[in-house]
Amino acid sequence: MKIAVAMSGGVDSSVTAALLKQQGHEVIGITMRLFAPHSAGPGTAGHDAAVVAAHLGIPHHLVDFEPDFQDLIIADFIDEYRSGHTPNPCVRCNRYIKFGLLLDTARKLGAELLATGHYVRRTCDTDGLCHLRTAQNIRKDQSYFLYTLTQERLQRVIFPLGEVESKDEVRRLAREFGLPVADKGDSQEVCFIPNDDYVAFLEGNASLTAIPGDIVHVNGRVLGRHRGTHRYTIGQRKGLGIAWSEPLYVVGIDSERNAVIVGEEAQVLADGLAAEEVSWIIPPVAKMFGAFCKIRYRHQPVPCEVRLLEGARCEVCFHQPQKAVTPGQALVFYRDDEVLGGGRIVGPLA
Repeated sequence: MKIAVAMSGGVDSSVTAALLKQQGHEVIGITMRLFAPHSAGPGTAGHDAAVVAAHLGIPHHLVDFEPDFQDLIIADFIDEYRSGHTPNPCVRCNRYIKFGLLLDTARKLGAELLATGHYVRRTCDTDGLCHLRTAQNIRKDQSYFLYTLTQERLQRVIFPLGEVESKDEVRRLAREFGLPVADKGDSQEVCFIPNDDYVAFLEGNASLTAIPGDIVHVNGRVLGRHRGTHRYTIGQRKGLGIAWSEPLYVVGIDSERNAVIVGEEAQVLADGLAAEEVSWIIPPVAKMFGAFCKIRYRHQPVPCEVRLLEGARCEVCFHQPQKAVTPGQALVFYRDDEVLGGGRIVGPLA
């Protein structure tokens, strides 16, 4: 079988390609050029992926998606912060770039499947229905970021690292295959933000002007000044620079008033949330149903009740109040170890 591998030049995607080659598949590597700088030197995605592909004896293709990445991912990231939201660019990239443009490119190159180094499992029933499940290595599980996969796309992708129990095992395999990136460090959290410093990115290359404004208590009292609403996120406690009789948290960001709203811990708890752009891998059979959900990547799934609304929207009621429901973040529904679907958080229920 001819399988394309999304090769980032890192150890995970390199081991993915090596495993598939070992299994006897016809493997081709594809590396995406997504953003400047376009250095071709050691340590960059294109260079390291090409070196690994040459080591494995497989063809390697470099595809330029920079204009699409700029328009669909980076511009949206900036606009979301400008609107007072906290976006998740990895979810959006998976939807439009990796399992959109890249998947289409793999097919044009004659590949039957696209493989990636994501830590997640895919299983398929005898009738062809596919399921997205959490990884064997639950600490590295990335299922949260892949809820936008459709059945049609899920049937065309595989995740060979989903059953690997630890990152140490991945590195052991890399050394066993003699891969030149076996000891390369893990990639940073958001690929286009140097040193994971999103504030420097927004105020530098993104030219988002930091406009000072008021920090306002939920009771209306002005407690201090902020240095730009994009520097704050819901649930934040540290770095507020204000004094109060109790610990205060960011409970809201009002971009129109250029204000950061703060309150006590009780104010950052929510009984539920509203979400939009909801999509399903396993479509619900009822308008109301129970599930487990995550409202951010490191959030443990919690029980909830879901009510579907018109226009790919839904409302969620938690069994227990949850902290820091954050507009712009992803809401993901689970049943046991399976991802059902998810959406984009609009905000807490009024």
